[in-house]
This record gives sequence, C-alpha cells and structure tokens, in this order.
Amino acid sequence: MASDHGARPQARTGTQRSSAKQALTEQHDPQGLAAFVARYLEWLKVHNYSPLTVESRELYLGYFVAWCTERGLRHPREITRPVLERYQRSLYHHRKRNGEPMSFQGQRMRLVPLRAWFKWLARQNYLLYNPASELELPRLEHRLPKHILTTQEVEQILALANCDEPTGIRDRAMLETLYSTGMRRSELAALSLFDLDRERGTVMIRQGKGKKDRMIPIGERALRWIERYQLEARPELVATRNQNALFLTTLGEAFTPPRLTELVRDYVIAAKLGKSGSCHLFRHTMATLMLENGADIRFIQAMLGHVDLSTTQIYTQVSIRKLKEIHTATHPAKARQKRSNAASTDAAAPAAPPTADDLFNSLAAEADEDDTDA
Repeated sequence: MASDHGARPQARTGTQRSSAKQALTEQHDPQGLAAFVARYLEWLKVHNYSPLTVESRELYLGYFVAWCTERGLRHPREITRPVLERYQRSLYHHRKRNGEPMSFQGQRMRLVPLRAWFKWLARQNYLLYNPASELELPRLEHRLPKHILTTQEVEQILALANCDEPTGIRDRAMLETLYSTGMRRSELAALSLFDLDRERGTVMIRQGKGKKDRMIPIGERALRWIERYQLEARPELVATRNQNALFLTTLGEAFTPPRLTELVRDYVIAAKLGKSGSCHLFRHTMATLMLENGADIRFIQAMLGHVDLSTTQIYTQVSIRKLKEIHTATHPAKARQKRSNAASTDAAAPAAPPTADDLFNSLAAEADEDDTDA
C-alpha cells in the first residue's frame, strides 16, 4: 500500500487547491475579494463555527475567487447575479481528471458557501444588495448509494493490511473502526486516546457534524485491533509525548480527513472489487448491512449522527445500552444466527417513522466526504 505521507503524483485536486490558496493569499487589495473572504472567515471563528466549517468555506470561496481573478473580477461590487450564474454553469460543465462531470452534490457544496458569504456581505453593509439571494442550487436526485460492499468484500479489503508492519496494524484498526461504527472520516481523524471506553464497548464522538457530541457502540473485533495497534504500532509512530490523537501517520501526526480518504481509497482499489469509494463507502455499507440484519432505522440514524433534514432534530434519543444491544445483534462483524427482540426499539417513536428511503437520502444528501473536491 502507498505510504500515508508520500507524495501522490498529480493529486486530482492539487492544482485546483493551489489556485484557490494563491487566489486568497496573493491579492493585497484591502477592498478585494480575498480581503473580504478573510474578514468573513475571521467572523466565523469569532462566532464559534467549527474549524472544519471554516476550512471548507475557505477552500470553496478560494475556488470562486480564483475563477473571478482569471476573468478580471477583483471586487465584491463587480459580482452580479449573471456572474454567479456563469460560475454555476462552469461548475456544471467542469470535468474531473477521469472525465466525469462534477456531481450535483459537489456543485452544491461550492455554491452554498458562496451564498452564505454574499448574505454576510450584505448584512454587514459591504454590499448594497445580495446578488446570490435568488441563486438556485442544483436539485439533488434521491438515490441509493452507488456502491455498497458485501460482508465478503469488506473482509477482502480488511485482509489487505500488512499486519507485519506498524502501519498495516494501524490501517487495519482504522478500517475496522470505520466498518464497526460508520463514523465520518473527520470523526475518525479527531479520535483521541481518551474517547474509547473498552469496558462499555463505546466510543465518544466529540463535536461531530453540527458540533454535536454522541456516544456510539464499537464492536469487540474493532476494539481488539485498536488495542493491538496501541500496544504494537502506535509506540513506533508517536513522535511527541503529548500527542493524544489515536491514529497517527508515519510522521507521528494526526491524520487529516483528505489523507484518510487517500489511504482508504487505496485499499478499496487494491481489492479489485470493481467498486469505488473510500471512508464514506464503509459508512454506507455499515448502515445497509445493519438494516438488512434487522436494525431499526432510528438506531442506525443515531449511530450515524444523522439529523432529520425536515425538522433539524434527531429522530429519537436512544440509550447507549439499547444502542449497544442493537449493534451487537445486527452488525455483520458479529451478527447472531437468532435475532432477539433487541432489534426492536423501546424509544418513543416520532410521529412519522423514518423509512429506508429517508436513511439513504440522508446519506446521499450529507456532505459526501470522499468526493467533495472534485
């Protein structure tokens, strides 16, 4: 497998990211687009937006500023609705390195920060009006996940880790964690040594999406691999005594989400399954296989940290004890031959119980962590 810190030749987003960064750092006009992006990002930090939110908005606004700079547009007052519509059309016609178009989700992810920024500019009276107020976002198709792994395919991927090496043990532990919990790549990267409770078989997700904490079950097999990693591999990787991140690169640093995507994607490709994906593929797979094994959809949503998009409330508040029972009974890594009544819920049901379509539409609609930088 590829080194977790080695340079990947011509990364598919390297040129675009570089252009976005240059666009925000090479402009020195205090009234220019880059200057107002910097003010907006500072405002987000002051108002306690998460570092990941600030980072993603900086990236996507950088793409826009770079696009504007190429066309001689340098000040916010020069941006009109027709200009924004031209930018939206350019996203629609954009082709990735493999020749595929940018997904509608990818287009939305570049446009949403843009709308938020112009709304802020107008509210702060930097602009007389908001040119993005009536900019229509692409509609998202309601679809099932493109690729789902079978239990056998997951095992094929897991078996690729070379456990004779510290990095292989680490990779196996990370893959097992993704498969067992369905956590997001950003949540995996943020795990610390203190977030695991081996006795209870749980893991604490701190400041997940929406800045919400949640406690979720983690399977015995994943815990065993994490324990082996901590005993045999992590001491070989850690560089400083005060490094509390659970999973470390060969440089002794915490993983970044993009680096996790590259590493996991390499394993998926190496398995030669004819399927694409990365961290989010394991998230989809866990949800699908647990559903097939009889888990109540509301428990799966609690595991995933999903929020009901129509009410912005969690579907149901469930006890970690009950959630652990469901996980043990339905997760394919330790599925029982006989299903107990644990697959039913004792939590209060919402007025309109969610369906499988709700679950998969939520998975499809959330920020697709493996394809955000098309």
